Amino acid sequence: MALTEFQQLVYEKTQEIPRGMVSTYKEIAAAIGRPKAVRAVGSALNKNPTPIAVPCHRVVRSDLSLGGFSKGVEMKKRLLESEGVIIVGNRVKARVYRF
Repeated sequence: MALTEFQQLVYEKTQEIPRGMVSTYKEIAAAIGRPKAVRAVGSALNKNPTPIAVPCHRVVRSDLSLGGFSKGVEMKKRLLESEGVIIVGNRVKARVYRF
């Protein structure tokens, strides 16, 4: 699958998020110079062909709720918890990575 330039930017930025931390769709949009493209970031991450190499599970909503995940929200939750991220209800209790 050929990636668009936008997807490449999103995936490269997502790979910068350290293990045990999260970032938001909004943070990624701003970091790639497209602050209004929050939904497009979510759409690009949903199409991520390599969801472990590009750790899209580390991207959450601005209110720190989990949001979606191509492999299901329960899998996203398990992956985050395996990295030491605490989740209470549907929200992460983690440091937010700022680019």
